[in-house]
Amino acid sequence: MAIALVTGASRGIGKATALQLAREGYTVAVNYHHNIKAATDVIAQIVEEGGKAFALRADISDEAQVMAMFDSLDREGEPLTALVNNAGILFEQSTIENLSAERINRVLGTNVTGYFLCCREAVKRMALKHGGKGGAIVNVSSAASRLGAPGEYVDYAASKGAVDSLTTGLALEVAAQGIRVNCVRPGLIYTEIHASGGEPGRVDRVKSMLPMQRGGQPEEVAQADCLAVEREGVVRDGQFY
Repeated sequence: MAIALVTGASRGIGKATALQLAREGYTVAVNYHHNIKAATDVIAQIVEEGGKAFALRADISDEAQVMAMFDSLDREGEPLTALVNNAGILFEQSTIENLSAERINRVLGTNVTGYFLCCREAVKRMALKHGGKGGAIVNVSSAASRLGAPGEYVDYAASKGAVDSLTTGLALEVAAQGIRVNCVRPGLIYTEIHASGGEPGRVDRVKSMLPMQRGGQPEEVAQADCLAVEREGVVRDGQFY
């Protein structure tokens, strides 16, 4: 077996992705920040379905915690062959006049620096030149990276734009090392993140403007995440879904 690490896997898209990867035969490392009960519940569901999983606590914006998390992975005795960079945060809807440096730095810390740190440590373990077996990295971005989220979360949108650039550059950088890097850009999905923005019913408010007249479910995004992880030779490198 091989290990797939999913960051922010205790809820929402991360949880759905962890469950699906376990069904596909991966041992899943369920990363969480502070909600150990939620992470334990995900693991229990995976085990109940016949899969394998374990929890790893880390704030991915903290370099020391990220390095400790990957050190823990090394002790599991199975190779890391997949990373799904999913953890992300946003804060209450705001125009730019009210964005503090603290808020901006926190958003960028998790959504950008955290992704870079996890990619760095994953490449050290997956790259052929480091004795790895290759693998796949999937960065979860957002449709906001192209739309900008004006009047709501331009800081969040900008952070996801950085994720897009990371995906493009890293895909070219590590392709020869057997590592595929792709990106999934979810649209409006029914997850708890909208409550963090102060509007838990946001998807229902705007769904009439969507082509399918509905928001998406985390499981639908998880299918795209898993496709990008598994389909070597089908999914091209540096692509956006």
